[in-house]
Amino acid sequence: MRRIARLSPMGLAVAVGVVLGVPRWVGAASSHPRTADVPAVQALLALHRPAFARSGPSAGAAPIRLLSPRTPLTRSDTVLPVLRESVGPAGALWLRVRLPTRPNGSTGWVRASAGSLTSTGWEIVVHRVQRRAFVLDDGRVRASFRVVVGKPSTPTPLGTFFVVEKARLAPGVTEGPWVLMTSAHSNVLRAYEGGTGQVALHGTTGMSAPLGTFASHGCVRFAPAAISWIARHVDAGAPVRVIP
Repeated sequence: MRRIARLSPMGLAVAVGVVLGVPRWVGAASSHPRTADVPAVQALLALHRPAFARSGPSAGAAPIRLLSPRTPLTRSDTVLPVLRESVGPAGALWLRVRLPTRPNGSTGWVRASAGSLTSTGWEIVVHRVQRRAFVLDDGRVRASFRVVVGKPSTPTPLGTFFVVEKARLAPGVTEGPWVLMTSAHSNVLRAYEGGTGQVALHGTTGMSAPLGTFASHGCVRFAPAAISWIARHVDAGAPVRVIP
């Protein structure tokens, strides 16, 4: 992740701005559809202390939820994508961030002083119909991979999300060798295997459904080599878009 020295008064500084699991490299001239809510370089807030996400840029605004500076599984830094900034009534800088919670697409306002600003140029785009994922860096496609997406009864939810945390699993563990938890949650399963129905990007270790199929409960499955490549390059906070 890149560290941002400051925010400009006119907006976030960063805003100016595979078959068999082997990446299929795409030339620099290649393009990929983008949406206005995902810039080529995404500003991030890495929390240093607990902070309330509020409904507006003010300490008096209704609290939405208390955010922990540590992620629930790996206890790594909580990193949140920043959407916009605003100066509150007392002159404090507030940031509107994406939240890792239901309902999908939730946002809230957090004081900028609760963390430090960084950024990332990485983004993962999952084409649900194509059953293919593209990995972008600074707006350019770096690789694409065939994937397994949710079956019709438990579809992978559409929308713009982000990587919450990533974990390397022990050799041979099902869904390994890496799991990247996202802020997306199933629109069908309120709970799954003791969890909250949170959607993950993970490997296919111990799983039989072939790549390029609709077979999961909503998660996106990659070949082991593919998810390992992604885990080496993509960190918490990176946008994850799921499109039709």
